Amino acid sequence: MESILIIDDEIQIRRLLEITLSANGYKIVEAENGKDGCSLAASFNPSLIILDLGLPDMDGIDVLKKLREWYQHPIIILSVRKSEEDIVKALDFGANDYISKPFRTGELMARIRVAIRQRQAFDQDACMHFGNLTIDLSKHIATKNSEIIKLTSTEFSLLALMAKNEGRVLTHTYILKEIWGYGYLEQTQYLRVFVAQLRKKIEDNPSKPRLLITESGIGYRFNGE
Repeated sequence: MESILIIDDEIQIRRLLEITLSANGYKIVEAENGKDGCSLAASFNPSLIILDLGLPDMDGIDVLKKLREWYQHPIIILSVRKSEEDIVKALDFGANDYISKPFRTGELMARIRVAIRQRQAFDQDACMHFGNLTIDLSKHIATKNSEIIKLTSTEFSLLALMAKNEGRVLTHTYILKEIWGYGYLEQTQYLRVFVAQLRKKIEDNPSKPRLLITESGIGYRFNGE
């Protein structure tokens, strides 16, 4: 059974999440502050963490930083903070996704399923399938309709990074750092060019992308569904 740790100081939110998640077959553990949340994460090692940013004892970003020192599973931020700065900061420090309060439970459940499925796929199989697109990480090739797509090394690295983080919003800064290094953190136009090239090769309709989705002002999300 997949397990989820909820770190949120609002008891009404924790009750709502407990009822919803338990009804969907998840095992739930709760913490009302950052210190207890970090402790429970270490002892319980949940499949996924839902983290609020407005905690009574410490800022949620600091909790996120501490968790990412060792915790490798998905972390979804659930917060009343809605500014682009807060969203980008959380994603840059390792959050897999960001949902603003008030939220729709159906959307949250879908984001949770994507995050857990992505983790399972990455753990179990180096070959990922998304409709007519297949990405073989071990052979360093991608195929569409069983035909090999001619990708440069950089294009494949970009595609692999996005696919391995299916459903997660990756910021421009994160992608640039992972693919090109710290010297390219400001080169967002450089990234746009490569995304456009990649879309021409993997999308059925590059002008209406289904796989590589733009998150305006933030980055990109790989949509495998």
